[in-house]
Amino acid sequence: MDRSIRLTLIILLLVVVLIFGLVVGRQVLLVGNEEPSPAPELSEINAYVYDQGRELADFELVNEQGKTVTRESLRGQWTFAFVGYTNCPDICPVAMANLRRTDSLLPDDLPQPEFLLITADPEHDTPERLREYVGFFGDNFHGYTGDLETLREVAKSLNAAFTHREVDGDLLVDHSGHFALINPEGKMAAVLQPPHNPEDLVKAYREIYEWARANHPRASQS
Repeated sequence: MDRSIRLTLIILLLVVVLIFGLVVGRQVLLVGNEEPSPAPELSEINAYVYDQGRELADFELVNEQGKTVTRESLRGQWTFAFVGYTNCPDICPVAMANLRRTDSLLPDDLPQPEFLLITADPEHDTPERLREYVGFFGDNFHGYTGDLETLREVAKSLNAAFTHREVDGDLLVDHSGHFALINPEGKMAAVLQPPHNPEDLVKAYREIYEWARANHPRASQS
């Protein structure tokens, strides 16, 4: 009789374990098959979000502190990146002022991003000049300079471009005016086209961050 009871208990235990395994397996399968939600539609505020982050060109440049930076330097935080130059007479001062205003409007519940000026004029934008320029806008504003062709490739991978021309002996640089939002994996998550409104930039950043946190957790951490 005792042997029969033990056998029955063992069978019941195996059945419970089997059912539990099936339930857990089904939940894992369902979660694994869930399609991530599409990227937020933000075209009404001139923001265009990629379903998957875009790889940036590999690079070795120098920041405003004179330290070597690479693509890996962009990992670990969100970054608003902009291609411009410190002697720019119009687009860049407005763009940088909009980024500073955006920075001041960011609520505490969002990760603090960095703001990056990638120069299109490395001949004049030395690390010292960049440090003086970006330092005016805030401690989390930075600049990259270096080899001209490397800078072109980085700009290209951010959907940006620039060309040099001389006017009355002065160098002028024609360049793109958008911001690129780089996620903590060091990939381009979105393009933010002008005209730039700081309130809209904060809104776009929030929606992109919250979407990334829900659908691409590694790409949202900072």
